Amino acid sequence: MKTQKGVTLISLTIYIIVMTIVIATVSFISTYFYNNTRTLTKDIEPLTESTKFTSFFSEEINQSNIKILECKERYVVFDNGVQYTFVPENKGIYRNQVKVCREVESCKFERNIKNGKEVVSITVKIGNLEEKTLEYTLKN
Repeated sequence: MKTQKGVTLISLTIYIIVMTIVIATVSFISTYFYNNTRTLTKDIEPLTESTKFTSFFSEEINQSNIKILECKERYVVFDNGVQYTFVPENKGIYRNQVKVCREVESCKFERNIKNGKEVVSITVKIGNLEEKTLEYTLKN
C-alpha cells in the first residue's frame, strides 16, 4: 500500500474556511479600532485648538509692560504690534496674519479694569466645546 503524502480536498477546504474566519475577525477589529480613533480625534481637536490659542495669548499677556492700544468685539491690538482677530467667515482666530485657532464658532474680546488692573476677557466657543470666558490680567 502506498503512503499518501499531500493535501486532500477536505483539508484544503478546512484551511480556506479557517483563514476566511481569521481574516474576517481581524478586519472587524481593525475597522472598529479606526472608527474609534476618528471619534477620539473629533473630540480632542477642539481641546487642542483651545490650548494652542490660550498658550499664544498667555505668552503675549505675560510680557512685561505690555499695553492694549485698542480692543473691540472682534479684535485686540497690543503696543508691540501684535493683533488678535476673530474672523467668523473662516472660523478662526488670527495672530496678525497667522491663524492660531481653527473651528471657532464665536469669540468676543473685551477690555475691563478689575482691582485697578487692566483685564482682557475673551468669551470663546471652539468646536463642540461649551462657551467659556477667559480672563487675562496684564502685567504693569
